[in-house]
Amino acid sequence: MLQIHKSTDTGMITLDQVENGAWVNLVNPSPQEILYVSNSLNIPIDHIKAALDEEERSRIEVDEGCTVVLIDIPVPNTNQEDGIYYTIPLGIIINENNIVTVSLKENYIIKDFIERKNKSFYTFKKTRFLLQILYKNSKLYLQYLRNIDKASDKIESKLHKSLKNQELIQLLGLEKSLVYFSTSLKSNEIVLEKILRSTPVKMYPEDTDLLEDVIIENKQAIEMANIYSNILTGTMDAYASVISNNLNIVMKFLTSVTIVLSIPTMVASF
Repeated sequence: MLQIHKSTDTGMITLDQVENGAWVNLVNPSPQEILYVSNSLNIPIDHIKAALDEEERSRIEVDEGCTVVLIDIPVPNTNQEDGIYYTIPLGIIINENNIVTVSLKENYIIKDFIERKNKSFYTFKKTRFLLQILYKNSKLYLQYLRNIDKASDKIESKLHKSLKNQELIQLLGLEKSLVYFSTSLKSNEIVLEKILRSTPVKMYPEDTDLLEDVIIENKQAIEMANIYSNILTGTMDAYASVISNNLNIVMKFLTSVTIVLSIPTMVASF
């Protein structure tokens, strides 16, 4: 899917062709869409395709007049057993006149900008737009981490009553999500620190302040992910021990019953 948006005095409009100051959004694009954007904006195809590889690592590089920023963003998972969330790459490519975003799936980060939920967003302010995306991404991580904590509390309350394997599998899925988050947040942190140190894009004083806020939010998300992961690991180990202890109690009871029932057989045998 190819979308072209541009900020004007009356608001943001949708265009049919690329213009200077426009924002080009690609979501799981076709080869024809990739080729069109590459030729229209003089962007190497490899820069666009990089964000379409789920295993691509977070990084920032300046090449052939383009600044390429790759970060990991959180998205909901349809397969709950593999975790309620996982991460995918989001590519942000900035050239002299335009900014391009590339992702494999629709996500809430880009969707909020399309729906104009961020009122201070303008497509021609490329550096500010980049930092706003990074800030929104850190905020979304924090929101999803709180959701994971709430889901963990609900599963724990069920475990108190049932102690079934299903609840432990759900906790394992949450732990997978936290592992994805922790790994991605640390990779994003390296990118943010590199932007702050090397300033690959032109930045104004207010942009630097926003970048520092993004770094703070990202560090907070890393700490929350580590804390929740440690709590969840401890919880799973504790409940696994409880289930094992209950099994031992049941086995002792069955062994006692077996011994009692075997007494008449022994008497009859003698």
